[in-house]
Amino acid sequence: KDENSHGENNIFKKMRSNGEEDAVVVLQRRKILPSSGKEVVIISINRPNKNNCFDTEVLSSLSKIFRSLLQNESSSIDDDLAAIILTGEGSSFCAGADLSNPPSGIAASSDLPHHLLDNPAYQMSLMNVPIIAALKGFVITGGFELALACDILVGDKTVIFKDTHCKFNVAPCWGLSQKLQRRVGIGRAKMLSLGAIRINAPQAYAWGLLDVLTENLSSLERALEIADSIGKNSSNMVVRYKRAIDEGGNMTLEQGLQRERSLAIAHYVEIAQDNDDTYSQAKDFITNKTSRQ
Repeated sequence: KDENSHGENNIFKKMRSNGEEDAVVVLQRRKILPSSGKEVVIISINRPNKNNCFDTEVLSSLSKIFRSLLQNESSSIDDDLAAIILTGEGSSFCAGADLSNPPSGIAASSDLPHHLLDNPAYQMSLMNVPIIAALKGFVITGGFELALACDILVGDKTVIFKDTHCKFNVAPCWGLSQKLQRRVGIGRAKMLSLGAIRINAPQAYAWGLLDVLTENLSSLERALEIADSIGKNSSNMVVRYKRAIDEGGNMTLEQGLQRERSLAIAHYVEIAQDNDDTYSQAKDFITNKTSRQ
């Protein structure tokens, strides 16, 4: 139970396939952040005895949670949601697919609507609020792809990344071949993936694969701090800024700059129509800060 949680959300919500206690494969809870007063949703893969390897049920449960959160965003139910944290129970984040019961590669690779419903990486890409990965232990292959589907990667010193797609003749389909090279460079991405080479936390941080390497806090504790920092800011602008970064990152610089301007115009037209006091708030902030110095 969390002291900062409230209502029915003060315990883990359970995703079941058959209603039995041991069928809980993904856990979800809400927590109120101490400084901002906003909320964070913590989603955790719950198969610690298998290093949180995923099967079809895990993927379906993860996807269902993200679809539900997106629906809440669209209906303004989650206006106070600052961020989502994705992590794993036990000592690892996720060591990839459960080879004793692997999900269908064809379904995971498909763009058909009914397959995308159970594709967690795709569902994560639709989220408006930032997703923070709280990493530890093994982050392997499909788990690597789940991590890269997040916006911010936080890890502790136990983190081990490894891409074994080439080792086992399995094709990446959740973005690893594209996202890894954008973080570490084409040469390093080829070396890691084609050679199935493991990379530890300090090296991952040095290469920009990890955004934050925490030493004195757990990765979840540090992720909560980051979520709280995000929560202190304008929820509206956090969503729009994330959109500008996401969309611009898939364009040329010239196209990205143009997209930024078009999003900015839409924003300023909207706040002008709403008689928004954005500039008076900024002026008050600067005045108060100056008076304190």
